[in-house]
Amino acid sequence: MQKPEPFVKPDTIFSVSDASALLKGVVETAFPSIKIRGELSQITRASSGHIYMTIKDSNAAMSVIVWRGTPVNFNLTDGLEVVITGRLTTYPARSNYQLIANEIEMAGIGAILKMLEERKQKLAVEGLFDVSRKKPLPKLPTTIGVVTSPTGAAFQDIQNRLRERFPVRVLLYPATVQGQTAATEVAAGVEYFNREKNVDVIIVARGGGSLEDLLPFSEEIVVRAVANSKIPVITGVGHEPDWMLVDFAADFRAPTPTGAAEAVVPTKLSLVQELDNIGHRIITGFTTRLSNANQRISAINIKSPKQMLMEHTQRLDDITRTLGVIIRAKLATVQQKMDIVSKMPDILSNKLNILNRGIEHAGQMLNSLSYKNVLSRGYAIARDENNNIISSVANADKIANIEFADGVVKI
Repeated sequence: MQKPEPFVKPDTIFSVSDASALLKGVVETAFPSIKIRGELSQITRASSGHIYMTIKDSNAAMSVIVWRGTPVNFNLTDGLEVVITGRLTTYPARSNYQLIANEIEMAGIGAILKMLEERKQKLAVEGLFDVSRKKPLPKLPTTIGVVTSPTGAAFQDIQNRLRERFPVRVLLYPATVQGQTAATEVAAGVEYFNREKNVDVIIVARGGGSLEDLLPFSEEIVVRAVANSKIPVITGVGHEPDWMLVDFAADFRAPTPTGAAEAVVPTKLSLVQELDNIGHRIITGFTTRLSNANQRISAINIKSPKQMLMEHTQRLDDITRTLGVIIRAKLATVQQKMDIVSKMPDILSNKLNILNRGIEHAGQMLNSLSYKNVLSRGYAIARDENNNIISSVANADKIANIEFADGVVKI
């Protein structure tokens, strides 16, 4: 870059204010528009709505001001690499130069995609995209809430398609769909319908645009509002290839706003066909059941009273024969027991004779073993005064009596 020639005489003396004003004029004249690429840091949002921050690289840093109302399609965060288009000026009160931003864009599609992927991974870990969170869409909603721009083509497309397919009541929550406030307004729309509970399903929609234009639909505030919605949410943002992070949190993702309208209500023709099919199934089922009932009725054989009486008589005869067999068997058993009883006296007499003979034999055995028989052969038994038998010579002085076979002699 060529060094400019000095235009101030070395011996000229300026006041501080004059020098600052001269420097400000030189800078603003030389740089009415400039693009600067770098990394954001020290981002401060003032109560006035203005944003103050720094853009830097490895060797230098520069102050940046984003006046309130300057369009920014994404959240400004520390570390984000951007390209800022603006004009250079100075701030005499602090004697520094600064960049007044007119437009801010991410530094290339790659940077945007990287940022979106990192955010997607973060939200996925929290479970905001889990299939288990998805809610079924209502079959025939009566009221549909739409969050989109009231002047955009998306809302008109949704209304037209709903009128063509199945007219329903539509409530619009107007929201900007591009710019710095878009994400906040879209999230507020989803939260409004959940708070009021006045719709059966919510459509979040926007027409096509660049990746930067669609970034509000990937902001965390929008994704969380959709994921936390108790009312089913359908997204129709951009065109078929466009996938925003809100699409992963929605209960159903349509490729376009028109596709969202098609997903939320059926066509009149499809409803008529479905009703015809249901009617056909009902008639077929009823006819089948009626035919089966007729077959069961036809299979019933109603008998005449005479035939029924004959059958009962036959069953009674069978029962009588069976009872006769049982009774005869019982009587035979009883007769056998009576015969046994009639023979009992003879049996008892024989038993008594056997017992008598046994007693006689036992008596004979007892007599043969009695000590009396021994005494009758000439033996005697010496006893003491306690009638104990004395069997030793050493106790002969204690003999009180002697027993013989024919009596006892006292000593």
